[in-house]
Amino acid sequence: MNLLLPLVPLLPALMLLALVWPVTRGRVMGALWLAPLPALLIAPLAMGSSLVLYPGGLKFTLLLDAPGALLLGGAALLWSAAGLFARAQMGKGPAAKRFAAWWLLTLSGCLGVFIAGDLLSFYLAFAVVSLAAFGLVAHDGTPKARQAGGLYLLLAVLGEIALLLAFALLHGRAGTESIAIADVAPVLRTTPGGPVIAALLILGFGLKMGLMPLHVWLPIAHPAAPAPGSAVLSGAIIKAGVIGLIRFLPFDGAPVAGGALLAALGFATAYWGVTMGLTQRNPKTILAYSSVSQMGVVAATLGMGLLLGLAETPIHAAFYALHHMLAKGALFLGVGLALTTGAAGRMLVLPLALLLALGFGGLPPTGGALAKAVVKPELGAGLAAAAAMLSAFGSTALMLHFVHRLRGAMLAAPGATPSWGLSAPWLLLGMAALLLPWALYDAVTGKAPSGDWSAATLAPVVAGAAFAVLWTRIGPRVPEAPAGDLLVFAKRGSPWRDSAASVVAAVEHATRAWPVAGIALLLLILAFYGLIGLRG
Repeated sequence: MNLLLPLVPLLPALMLLALVWPVTRGRVMGALWLAPLPALLIAPLAMGSSLVLYPGGLKFTLLLDAPGALLLGGAALLWSAAGLFARAQMGKGPAAKRFAAWWLLTLSGCLGVFIAGDLLSFYLAFAVVSLAAFGLVAHDGTPKARQAGGLYLLLAVLGEIALLLAFALLHGRAGTESIAIADVAPVLRTTPGGPVIAALLILGFGLKMGLMPLHVWLPIAHPAAPAPGSAVLSGAIIKAGVIGLIRFLPFDGAPVAGGALLAALGFATAYWGVTMGLTQRNPKTILAYSSVSQMGVVAATLGMGLLLGLAETPIHAAFYALHHMLAKGALFLGVGLALTTGAAGRMLVLPLALLLALGFGGLPPTGGALAKAVVKPELGAGLAAAAAMLSAFGSTALMLHFVHRLRGAMLAAPGATPSWGLSAPWLLLGMAALLLPWALYDAVTGKAPSGDWSAATLAPVVAGAAFAVLWTRIGPRVPEAPAGDLLVFAKRGSPWRDSAASVVAAVEHATRAWPVAGIALLLLILAFYGLIGLRG
């Protein structure tokens, strides 16, 4: 099975090449949903496999451990469902072909990052998924979409630079010719520069995850992208940051005191996402802020795992991220379906959307309840437990606010009958978010799943629901925070900030063109090679 691992990123890349020939170009859009299927099949069958090559002693590695298998399988399912949705929504015109090119390139990098086991392969896959996703954000071509794409691309390049420095320092301090992550990551525990390297890793991966204050691109980029683009951005692409933290941070040894700082950053992000999201009116913007909040919970889980020295934390965090991947991806598709069908699709969208929304607060017996249960070793005691309960309260309130705003948007939408091309992916992904955690819980925890209907589990959901009802009355009187909050606030009221904003805008304009981004990627890779060559 290890020989099948290269097929995971290779099939999307081959389909991308098919766009070159006119004979096959028109068929690629309809086949987008097929590109992730090898990954979906390989994820459960090849778990534990690895493929290692030794050209020049560099040890190029592809591997599929348990956290990677969970995230790879979930991402493949999401990309496939979203590909079906895109086929029905986009049609076959020139814009659809352009969308397909960006889609396949991003998909290849996204799937590749979950199986990359060495510095160079990981960096290349991470850079591809980061830079190519610009095309999904800016696809509509409106000024708002282009601005969102420019901001996204600028921050993505900054994240790549942070990771390039971190990887070079890791390899330089490891004292080995190997570039395998397993061979260089342990140096974080022993080198005096470990905290600096860890900070660079958290900066690069945290930017992709949307950790505060690096979250500003999510509420700007997600609403700008088409529904299937938003689904994979929020569901799958930001999980590249999750697998990065899992791969590089030291969970297999003594407790790490710095974990407390990551946990605090995670909870701060979780609360900030809820606070900003509650002021929003656009359902997609609310979902984006919810993703910020949920990635904060994942970061808090990882931080507490480091602090407590829990070796099982990576698989727990991956399970929690898997639920978010499926549920949030489904909800973005649900918004796309709802806003094109209006009242005719209300019964098709709202009941399932409500169930998925309550799952983020941990309502049994949803998949979200099992996700909350899995991370109890990290977040189930002491101050972390109180912080997690407050986060569940906020998540419930925010997601019910989303359902309320979605219902209001549907009333004003056209009354077309929902097509199965849009409805089937929504229902498939929504049901997967509810049921797949039940199927995987035993494999992850070694225990049979059970619905916990205790007062401690239900209290934040009930309290959050009560607050959400109250918020329908007082929320409309609260001013809407600008999407991108901290970024927008920083641009206001100061000449030097206005000047800085002009510089940022110029950089954004220059980096919007894909050739510029491609050249930047090439230069970063060459620099990476150069720094490895200069080691020691």
